[in-house]
Amino acid sequence: MAMIAIGGSVGAGLFIGSGAVIHAAGPAAVVSYAIAGALVLLTLRALGEMVVARPASGSFSDYARLALGPRAGFAIGWLYWWMYSVLVAAEAVAGAAMLSGWVPLDGWLLSLLLLVVMTGANLISVRVFGETESLFSLIKVATIVAFLVLGGLYALGLWPGGGEGVTLSNLWAHGGFAPNGWAAVLAAVVVVLFSFGGVEIVTIAAGESDEPEQGVARATTNVLWRIALFYIASILVVVAVVPWDTAELLKSPFVSVMETVGVPAAPLVMEVVVFIAVLSVLNAALYTSSRMLHVLTRQGDAPRGLAAVTRRGVPARAILLGTCVGYASVVGNYLWGDAVFGFLVASIGAILLVLFLVIVASQLVMGARMRREEPERLRFRMWGFPYLSWAVLVALVAVLGAMAVLPDQRTPLLATLLSVAVVLVAYELRRRLGRTPVSSEPLYTRADGREAAPGSGGAAAGADR
Repeated sequence: MAMIAIGGSVGAGLFIGSGAVIHAAGPAAVVSYAIAGALVLLTLRALGEMVVARPASGSFSDYARLALGPRAGFAIGWLYWWMYSVLVAAEAVAGAAMLSGWVPLDGWLLSLLLLVVMTGANLISVRVFGETESLFSLIKVATIVAFLVLGGLYALGLWPGGGEGVTLSNLWAHGGFAPNGWAAVLAAVVVVLFSFGGVEIVTIAAGESDEPEQGVARATTNVLWRIALFYIASILVVVAVVPWDTAELLKSPFVSVMETVGVPAAPLVMEVVVFIAVLSVLNAALYTSSRMLHVLTRQGDAPRGLAAVTRRGVPARAILLGTCVGYASVVGNYLWGDAVFGFLVASIGAILLVLFLVIVASQLVMGARMRREEPERLRFRMWGFPYLSWAVLVALVAVLGAMAVLPDQRTPLLATLLSVAVVLVAYELRRRLGRTPVSSEPLYTRADGREAAPGSGGAAAGADR
């Protein structure tokens, strides 16, 4: 469970995308990552309270359904499915772009090969997904730990190979700690927040684990040190070793640091690690999109035929539908080139932010209800409830407002609002024309002491264990 959480949250955004954040905020990018990390940690803690109290197969989709009504459950479920289906396509395109430097094949063909291989791994069994994701995560963790040790020694002037001595002055010597002002630091939080997307995957995977309550509690508790180690500490090492205004940081901060330290073949090493990170996110996106769609089918919010599972408990049809966007992107990549990648990324906009808002709002409703009616269920509590939950909700709304103000964030925000409008219209059609009445009841796993719905993650996974 811990490795799945790591696999979902540590991707190419840390290894490459952090360079743009450092360029915008300077060394104070560390503060941007700390603020965003705190918001994500508190959101995950709020989600963890609900998961441990009422383990549900659909995680936040079912909690939104229970707390805010079937419209919210339907909307956030489909938005989440769309986000990860697009990520399947985007990561396949990104992975192919990297492979094209090593393999003399067209990008669209490489995208197709990546999709076929990773789809096959997910179709075999839940166990294969978990073991593959664990391996990918282990490689990323080992890389980051090595990076922190080598970069930290160099920054402190303890690197045995020599160097420039202590380089900690880079934190303030090039225009100050926040050279572009604190407004730029706060604006960077908007961008950084989306780097943490994926930590919520662990609550979906919990439905197919042997001990969902214990697994989620451990993963949620441990996310604090993971965020501190993998993001905040990494950014601190980068800005301590290399001046923040160095042009090479925009390409790859990790490569810049490793080349400064003197690590042999640093660019090649990081290319391999980033490629593994892309495969990891692609793997996790396939898994997550299929499980969310599987839940929607059992609620009657998607065609029932997609709910079928194999003898190993794998929702094969849901997995294959989740790859359709990816295969469409392969065709688009062949016909129109890079324009497809930009369109796909823009189309998912700020869906992750909407997800976090719904999670916290659901916890405010469910938390108050359980504290009033079923306090014995609260074995894993949100800190400072309800005050801290309200503070997180207000902060997330502020981030949403900042997106409307920042010019480069308006298009993703508008795309997200359009996506929300589409799913709300779809809900009205489903409510009026669907054969199954809409339901406000979640689909519980067996860990709750209630029988799971036929074909559910908790029941089906037993065949694979």
